[in-house]
Amino acid sequence: MSDNNNSSTTDTTQSDPAGESDFTKDVHAMVTEHAPRRFAVVLEYGDQIDAKVHAWGIALDDAAYMTTVDGKHQYSMATADNAVKFAPKPPNVTPYLVWVDEEADD
Repeated sequence: MSDNNNSSTTDTTQSDPAGESDFTKDVHAMVTEHAPRRFAVVLEYGDQIDAKVHAWGIALDDAAYMTTVDGKHQYSMATADNAVKFAPKPPNVTPYLVWVDEEADD
């Protein structure tokens, strides 16, 4: 690494006491705003007798991806709401979507 890179880092730190440039703050804000939301597909057995996570997924702005907990099946879909369509549906089992992350504020 050259001395120019080190002095540039020092200059940024000196101009911002917190050590973050405006660009870095903007990048963090952009990443936070566009971060995928995590979800799970849960299988409920009976009427709240038992439940287990069947799959984990992420929802992006225009697509969603999911993998079963055992890693044997991966899915690509238009929206996370479609995830329950890929869950097993034996008798007395209800699959449903559970969001892990809160929805970003608009």
